[in-house]
Amino acid sequence: MTKFRLAHLGLVMAAIGFTAAAPIAGFSSVAYAAETVRAEIGKPLQEAQKLAAAGKNKEALAKLKETDAVGGKTANETYLIERTRASAAVAAGDNDAAARAFESVINSGKLSPAESAKFSEALAGIYYRAKDYNKAVTWFQRVLKDNPNNSSAHEYIVQILYTSGKYAEAAKELQSTKNLSENQLGMLANIQLKQNDKAGYVQTLEKMAASYPKAQTWADLLQRVQTKPGFSSTLSLDLLRLRLSLGLLTKPNDYMEMSQLALQAGNPAEAIKIIDQGYKKGALGTGADAARHQRLKDLAAKTQTEFDAKLAANQAEAEKAKDADALANLGFALVSQGKADKGLPLLEEAVKLGTGKNPEAIKLHQGLAQNIAGKKAAALNTLKSVKGTDGTADLARYWTMNINHPM
Repeated sequence: MTKFRLAHLGLVMAAIGFTAAAPIAGFSSVAYAAETVRAEIGKPLQEAQKLAAAGKNKEALAKLKETDAVGGKTANETYLIERTRASAAVAAGDNDAAARAFESVINSGKLSPAESAKFSEALAGIYYRAKDYNKAVTWFQRVLKDNPNNSSAHEYIVQILYTSGKYAEAAKELQSTKNLSENQLGMLANIQLKQNDKAGYVQTLEKMAASYPKAQTWADLLQRVQTKPGFSSTLSLDLLRLRLSLGLLTKPNDYMEMSQLALQAGNPAEAIKIIDQGYKKGALGTGADAARHQRLKDLAAKTQTEFDAKLAANQAEAEKAKDADALANLGFALVSQGKADKGLPLLEEAVKLGTGKNPEAIKLHQGLAQNIAGKKAAALNTLKSVKGTDGTADLARYWTMNINHPM
């Protein structure tokens, strides 16, 4: 028996990277204690290691074949041979040899739990690179069994199922995971579109907008909610308010429509702000309709003057009649004008009356007004209380998402 120091057995492993094409877990170079092996094993094994260290991995694999011809190998000798073969085969791109060697090393019982996890993930990656997806899934599942928090393994399982057309299984895997990444949510949304799962798709869009807000996600989500059965046309201005907040108003007609709706709702201050923003963005005040834009701007200013002149009388009349809708409209208009101290109490009174045409919409407006006034906590609390199946609850939820995670 001859002693051979196998201190460099892990060197080649250190060079193994982790890429999307071949998800091989990174290994660190490990110095192994002196192992006692027979000379007929130790000599070709050391030579194979030297060849691999020099980048001659195919030659290293050929040299290891000399050890295959030796009979009666001990478990330790087999482990050392296969571990060397594993690293050389991966570096040489020999997936079949690498897979067999990795399985042998993993099943040897000589790896620490940490190493076993890395080798299992590496083996799953080898099968993935070789497009042996069934075995890849099997080994990635083994990785997850030992470490449920391994996000990479989970992502590869889902990718394999998706690529294989097993959409229902891929969706199930994704839905069983907490805190999905942006890419995972995007994949789930794509699967739900393929399955014509409209309700599931909207739910996923909501999660994307809440955690990873982007203009396209919000645009798609708001388009979906607008065409949702039962969505009330009376909420058109509220939908535009959210689009404006998200920076999704870009066309002149968008600004024109929203400012006109604001005027119809008795809120000239809001209309003025919308028009001013349209001018600032260059959407209004230019082109063939510039004169039309100016007329609307003049009308908004005139309406504001009239609003101010009649405010006291209109407020007294609304309070006397206990007209919840009139009080809510006046309150929102005052908050939009920067007079939150006068407007919020009117909205609160309207909510308490509960006699408006759409009490839930009044609560929605109260939440928006509180947010405009800088009372974020109160706004979120109010929005949380909004119910209804006509779109008010959806918009309240979306405003909550936007307030908590602005773009």
